[in-house]
Amino acid sequence: MTILPGLVACLSFLNAGTDWPSFRGAFASGVSEGHPLPTQWDIDAGEGLRWRTEIPGLGHSSPVIVGDRIFVTTAEAEKEAILKIGLYGSGDPVADEGSQAFLVLCIDKHSGEILWEELAHEGVAKIRRHPKASHASSTPAADQERVIAFFGSEGLYCYDHDGALLWKKDFGVLDCGAPDVPDLQWGFASSPVLHEGKVYVQCDVQDQSFVAALDAETGEELWRTLRDEGPTWGSPAVVHSEQTAQLVLNGYRHIGGYDLESGEERWKLVGGGDVPVPTPVFSDGLIFITNAHGKLAPIYAIRPQAKGQLTMSDEDPFLAWSYPRRGNYMQTPLVYQGNLYCCSDGGVLACYEASTGRELSRQRIGDGTAGYSASLVAGDGKLYLTSEEGSVTVLGAGAALERLADNDLLDSCMATPAISEGALYFRTRHQLVAIGEDS
Repeated sequence: MTILPGLVACLSFLNAGTDWPSFRGAFASGVSEGHPLPTQWDIDAGEGLRWRTEIPGLGHSSPVIVGDRIFVTTAEAEKEAILKIGLYGSGDPVADEGSQAFLVLCIDKHSGEILWEELAHEGVAKIRRHPKASHASSTPAADQERVIAFFGSEGLYCYDHDGALLWKKDFGVLDCGAPDVPDLQWGFASSPVLHEGKVYVQCDVQDQSFVAALDAETGEELWRTLRDEGPTWGSPAVVHSEQTAQLVLNGYRHIGGYDLESGEERWKLVGGGDVPVPTPVFSDGLIFITNAHGKLAPIYAIRPQAKGQLTMSDEDPFLAWSYPRRGNYMQTPLVYQGNLYCCSDGGVLACYEASTGRELSRQRIGDGTAGYSASLVAGDGKLYLTSEEGSVTVLGAGAALERLADNDLLDSCMATPAISEGALYFRTRHQLVAIGEDS
């Protein structure tokens, strides 16, 4: 069996159990192994709590971790930012927020001490946000030398680990909002990917959508490929398999795979939910893509050797299996120990056999009134599911979905947690919280 050199390097990065370098960790897998993880904690009593650190402003970006350093982004307004969580249909953007300070913070993983804080940009946001969103929703990406922070219309910034600005890139106004409703602005959320010396960005907006690669050392744009696509909020995913290495993007008019070196389109699939949010995930030899809004809510399991125009037909040789109406709206799915887990924004969790799509179980986690936007993460045989209200349900991995514990973060939570060396790091509305046994 031939393994691509890039895959060997990335797998060693993933298996270290230390670094969580981008949204949902390496490859957006959401999995970290090699250390026991906590099941139950009590923040009020200090049980299982390592530390809590106040984070200024409002941000839904997840923490990322390289070595002993955690990086987070936030947007601090002149007045307290409005945040409306829960299950509701109104999408009118937040108005009159005044000037924002777009910040990048570095935090010591062991103590919670803020090591440095850098102002990337200051001014009134060019695009308004959804009342459930933030102006710092894009999770940064980091490697051993640098950290990349993306603030949408306010720019892409590269810092070294000591906070020195290395370069910045302005893509102009990136207007994300309701499809074909220009006045309904909802804010940018796609996170950058840092891979083998390149930065990949997905910029699906109201006009002139594109995917691009930049040189991580200089910020020079290496290629840009236009996409026939409206606004989306998912992040690109690097897919390494025995056959190919490619960049895979979710979408509505253009789900697709692109060559990492040239940006050339490899395959394309049209159709699905018209407000795509989840990031593609590659595991167990298949690419899993889901979205849910409008007429369809699909789950697609696509073979990585796909090429050309794909169809939603069962006869398509590159479509391993699919469902037209079982997909996720907000959450990126999770593949763990041979099973695919998909959770609705209302808290209904379904477990499928990843290789065949056979549904194994389905269970409502919340009471049906709470929203679930943070994506599942897993490790040590456990699944962690976080509600917007800050309740963390711990489940045993497997079809039984055994409920092990329910824990309270004492704050609302929209961001997906990070895992590193036996600890979970939750970014709540006001704090970064480290949960785990004493290190």
